Amino acid sequence: MPPERIEIRSAEVGDGLYARRALPHRERRMVGAWCFLDHLGPLDFEAGHGLSVGPHPHIGLQTFTWMIDGEVVHRDSLGNEQVIRPGQVNLMSAGRGISHAEDSIEGRSGRLHAVQLWIALDEAHRHGAPSFRNYPDLPVLERDGCRVTLLAGSAFGTTSPVEVFSPLVGMDITAAPGAGIQIPLEAAFEYALLPLAGAVEVDGETFTQEAMAYLGAGRDSATLRSGDATHFVLIGGVPFGEEILLWWNFVARTPEEIQAATDDWNAGRRFGEVHGSPSHPLVAPDVSKLRLRKAPR
Repeated sequence: MPPERIEIRSAEVGDGLYARRALPHRERRMVGAWCFLDHLGPLDFEAGHGLSVGPHPHIGLQTFTWMIDGEVVHRDSLGNEQVIRPGQVNLMSAGRGISHAEDSIEGRSGRLHAVQLWIALDEAHRHGAPSFRNYPDLPVLERDGCRVTLLAGSAFGTTSPVEVFSPLVGMDITAAPGAGIQIPLEAAFEYALLPLAGAVEVDGETFTQEAMAYLGAGRDSATLRSGDATHFVLIGGVPFGEEILLWWNFVARTPEEIQAATDDWNAGRRFGEVHGSPSHPLVAPDVSKLRLRKAPR
C-alpha cells in the first residue's frame, strides 16, 4: 500500500511563533499512542522574541520535547526547572494533572529548532502521579550514510532510555545526499514519517516539509532514500486501543473530564503553580463553545 500523504498546517504556539503541525489532523488523528506532532523552526530570534509558552495544564498524556538546536527552559508545578539542550529529550508525564511553562532563556537572542510530541496515556496510567525527567544521552547509530538517534522505543537492536507506557518508537534521522537506509519495522506497529529538511523518497514517492507520510501497519521494513541532505523523524506504535478526546492541552475520555479539568485550571485548583516563568499563564478556552468529539482512528 502506498504511503498516505497528510498535508501539514501552520499553528501558533505562543506570541506569534508558529509551528508546522502534523498531528492531530482531520485525516489522521493518531499514530500509535502519538497524538500530537509539531515541528518548530529552525529560526533565529532576537532577545525577547523566542519561545514564550506560559504556565498551562495537562492531563492524560506525556509531553515529549526533542531539542535539535537552541535552548529552552522547562518549569513545572513539581518545582522542576530544566534547560533542555540540543540532542536531549524532556519527558513530562501529566497523569492526573500537572502544569508547566516553556520559555527561551531571558535576555538572550538565539536559535530554536525542536520537535514537540504528545503521547496519549492508556487507562492504566492516565490517572497516575505526574513526573518529569530530562534525558541528556540517547543512542546514536551510524547506518548507510545516515545518523539515527533513537528517541523512544527499540530499533536496530538498541533501546532508548526514555520511559514510555505504550509499545512505540521514535527516531530522528539525518541522511547524506543520495543515501539510502533500510529501517526494520514491527508489523504490528503503524508508522509515519515527517521530513524536517530536504526530501525523502518512500516507496517511490517523494515527501518534503509540506506533508507527512503515513505508512500504515503490516510492514517489516521501510527503504528510505534522500535526494539532497535530508532530516526527518519517524514515529510508530501499536494502534491505540482506546478512543480519546483531545481538546486544548487535555487528553481524556469524556466531555465531563474535559470540563472538570478546564474548571479546575481556571479556578486555580488541581494543577499547582509554576514559578519563575516570565510568560503569562494561559486561560483555558470556553469549552461550552466547542463540540467535543472523540478522535477517530
